Amino acid sequence: MDSIKNEIGVIILAAGKGTRMKSDKAKVLHEILERPMISYVAETAVNIANENVIVVVGHQAENVRKVVEKDYKIAFAIQSEQLGTGHAVMCALPYLNNNVKCVVVLCGDVPLISCKTIENLIQKHKDEKCDISLLAVEIENPAGYGRIILDVHGKVSNIVEEADATPEQKKIKVINAGIYCIDTECLKLLLKDILPNNAQGEYYLTDIIEVGNLQNKKIGLSISKEQDEIIGINDVKALQVVENIMRERSGKIS
Repeated sequence: MDSIKNEIGVIILAAGKGTRMKSDKAKVLHEILERPMISYVAETAVNIANENVIVVVGHQAENVRKVVEKDYKIAFAIQSEQLGTGHAVMCALPYLNNNVKCVVVLCGDVPLISCKTIENLIQKHKDEKCDISLLAVEIENPAGYGRIILDVHGKVSNIVEEADATPEQKKIKVINAGIYCIDTECLKLLLKDILPNNAQGEYYLTDIIEVGNLQNKKIGLSISKEQDEIIGINDVKALQVVENIMRERSGKIS
């Protein structure tokens, strides 16, 4: 992996308000074991891509920036309007270094994701010569997550968000982790073709799968067994769950 670090760029999505946290503080600044959750993701990103890292900020942008800049030399992109994950990635594209051939997209509220899992995703993406690769896990209770729809050949057809899923699709247990590895030029082309045709009226990054299939792009799927790693923190309960996992891993006692 070290030999290709300079060809990897990482975009961290961290612009959301996190209204379900019921706090004035930006969601990604909530602390886990005395560290803001965004710092865990930033540390992982820097280990993957050296300094080719862009954090997309919006809500309380300056506060988030100060926290991250304190420890890491990375770039920031502003998403002034919350128009979805696809739009957030669009905001980051101009900040990518010219030598970046492959972009990894991470979420600022998924702090348990490990370097090993991301490296496995990147390696599989390269070995299978994919244009787009996505990380997935299979879980018993998939409520709240986007479902991965496979065609009759077992290939990824598209991703359907919870708000747009039919009752039948909601039974699917293979869920999107929200973490991607995408060839840079492919990403730039596909983002031009996604539209806000969904219940939220947003530009979903997940729509690049459907658009990519229409353009005959090769789409890979990496299913991880590390279910804990993709836990997204949307409320105080999830924050506590993640903190308990981290405390257990580090051997700390509350």
